[in-house]
Amino acid sequence: MTVDVTQRIGFAPDEIETGAHTRAARLKWVVVVDASLPAGRAANAVACVTAATAAGVDGLLGPGVRDRSGTDHPGIPWIGCTVLAADAAQLTDIRAKAASYAEMYVADMPEIAQSIRVYDEYVDHVTDAEDLPYIALSLVGPRSQVDRLVRKLPLLS
Repeated sequence: MTVDVTQRIGFAPDEIETGAHTRAARLKWVVVVDASLPAGRAANAVACVTAATAAGVDGLLGPGVRDRSGTDHPGIPWIGCTVLAADAAQLTDIRAKAASYAEMYVADMPEIAQSIRVYDEYVDHVTDAEDLPYIALSLVGPRSQVDRLVRKLPLLS
């Protein structure tokens, strides 16, 4: 079963201000990862939820750029992204609260995702689950709402 996400979160072309400080952006982006994960699994989880976020949030990436040698560099997020640490219970709580905000984009990575190697099996598992433990979340939403959700979380170290 696939889900069609009809409500889009993001920036209209006239809102993209690549010359402005990241704190001036209307939306804020954070990734929250389970602090107990080993470094490689944490990096994988962050990469997976950021890939989903880049695809799901309009206007998140700045334009590509070419350096003096002629090498092209793809655009990166112009609003920045903070990576924070949480425990499993905090991830579950943040996920539930974030989902209740109408203007919040949430990409999550359930724990099971790192042990399944066939995407259709992942879909089946998630579809049949009632409670999923999460190892990473990516949130993009109004700055005040995101700040409220992650207020006391430390940077991932």
